Amino acid sequence: MNEQKKNDSIERNRPETASLSSSFETNATSTASTQRVLIVTAVDAEKEAVLRGLGDQAAHFDVIAAGVGPASAAAGTAAALAFASAAAGAIALAQGSAAPSEPDAAQASAASSRPGPLAGTGLTPAYTLVVSAGIGGGFPGRADVGSLVVADAMVAADLGSQTPDGFLSVDELGFGSSRVAADAVLAARLRHELQRAGLAVSGGTAVTVSTATGTAETAAELRRRVPDATAEGMEGFGVATAAQQFGVPALELRAISNAVGPRDRDAWRIKDALDALQAASSILREVLTS
Repeated sequence: MNEQKKNDSIERNRPETASLSSSFETNATSTASTQRVLIVTAVDAEKEAVLRGLGDQAAHFDVIAAGVGPASAAAGTAAALAFASAAAGAIALAQGSAAPSEPDAAQASAASSRPGPLAGTGLTPAYTLVVSAGIGGGFPGRADVGSLVVADAMVAADLGSQTPDGFLSVDELGFGSSRVAADAVLAARLRHELQRAGLAVSGGTAVTVSTATGTAETAAELRRRVPDATAEGMEGFGVATAAQQFGVPALELRAISNAVGPRDRDAWRIKDALDALQAASSILREVLTS
């Protein structure tokens, strides 16, 4: 898979939501008239690759390393979204520029229907997009090692129950949904621009797992459950679920470091994947904030 390599060669990170304070306050005024994007990685090596790619464009983004796995990813993303929204409100009040007393109809409708923690608070999300970004596994024939995947959807592929007749997803159990759709327009635009830049990129579904795939049998089972599975990661669904709760669209960007299947450390190309992630990040502002 992908994150097993992280456990062996990249130090795990604590969520760093608190570090958003200074960067958000610094950028809030200068970027008030532009779109702001939150990028969530798992570990520092991915975060640093993204920041290198963004370069002097980084002021339009906040990039955090929220930790490995869907739970850490969801918690870190939700905390960052909540903090940034509250900070934006506080800054607006301090500057005497609180939201107008009569918001337009579209704003009022969005505020009243928004799910999750901001519902009924009068606060609006500080970000217009959340991106789960990092390195990951690619399904053979769908995404080659060293290439990129911009997902059409993020699916929690192992969220459900084992039964005598096989695996049942949380959807089949009637307990919710294991799928969050990516922003279709932005995903298509990002893939197009990556291709224009000469980078190999695929679409399809990014599956999120809590246990890294290490056998051919597990890989085949994931393909059976999710026929259009292209990439495997451990954070995408968590990030996307948190974004969905705040009414913010999400994307997942994966740079492929290894094939999904039998665990073979000698075949991992982590540096190549991080380089691909950096290259993809270098055009994110033009695509996502224009």
